[in-house]
Amino acid sequence: MEKRTREYLQVSQQDSDRVTGLTIPPRLSDGIDSFYETFALKGLRLEQFLPGYICYSFIVPPRLTDRNGNLAVGAIATIVDNIGASVLYRKDGPKHVSVDISISYLSTAKLNDELEISTRLLGTKGPYKGTLVVLKNKLTREIIAEGRLSVFSPATSKI
Repeated sequence: MEKRTREYLQVSQQDSDRVTGLTIPPRLSDGIDSFYETFALKGLRLEQFLPGYICYSFIVPPRLTDRNGNLAVGAIATIVDNIGASVLYRKDGPKHVSVDISISYLSTAKLNDELEISTRLLGTKGPYKGTLVVLKNKLTREIIAEGRLSVFSPATSKI
């Protein structure tokens, strides 16, 4: 078992080449805060926007796949965190801090699959807000993952 685990965790030359070949663009003032968010969310397209509900489409890029060609679970977690908070975003509004995230991984998405990613506000209790994020394969309608995100929005100072 230990030998198989060690072999599985071994970085392949292909994986090493993929990381070495990454092109990191200079930071732009387009509202995206970091390389991490740019890396994970680049290519996301807004499909529908309603108060309390947003729907995006996204084609799974090579940079977010694991060695089996599936959308990586870490990428799904990043998408749930960022997209879940997007339904709460208000220009000049308070910053939101994720305090709890729960994700059910139900299926896999492959390289170049087109996903529908929807988020909606579940509710608010004082400074706490809850959102639901669902990732679906746009062609088959199969649910890839479902995540719930709880965020805290500190009160803005009146000083």
